Amino acid sequence: MQLQNIDKQLYRSRLNVVIVACIAVLAILSLAISQTLILIFPAESGSHFHWNLFGVIVSAILVVTTLLKLKSHPKMKEVAYVWDLKQALNLIYRKNRKLLAAAEKGNVDAMLALQFSYQGSRQLWQLDDNTITINSLNTAQAQLDKWVEEFGVTLDISRYDSELLKAF
Repeated sequence: MQLQNIDKQLYRSRLNVVIVACIAVLAILSLAISQTLILIFPAESGSHFHWNLFGVIVSAILVVTTLLKLKSHPKMKEVAYVWDLKQALNLIYRKNRKLLAAAEKGNVDAMLALQFSYQGSRQLWQLDDNTITINSLNTAQAQLDKWVEEFGVTLDISRYDSELLKAF
């Protein structure tokens, strides 16, 4: 995965449309499915919890399936990119301790993964207006910059590939 420039306003507006549409479809489908099942199979006890739960589960599956099919649509480009970026950052985060230990010893691949993580996180936090923990990111970036200088390494995040994480 490569980092891309994303228009923040376009991303936020499209994300809001996706969120509202998902909520509306989930609510309408859940009610329609559960009410139809209750009408067809009424319970004598008056409890229809299982039909309501079934309606929610089926609706959630349909919404997720639809989102996956629409992921490649041009209007979903920004939202899909952020979803993919979050998944890529999560992969790095799971290996963070090992990456930090290897980077401290001069491992270039570990430094490259950390650099991608820091730049990707910075982009995500700016897109989502979540800059509360930016100071910790700046501290981590300063430490990485120190290692880069110490070992005389040049990092080009366009060379980053998630496959290099398998070594850690």
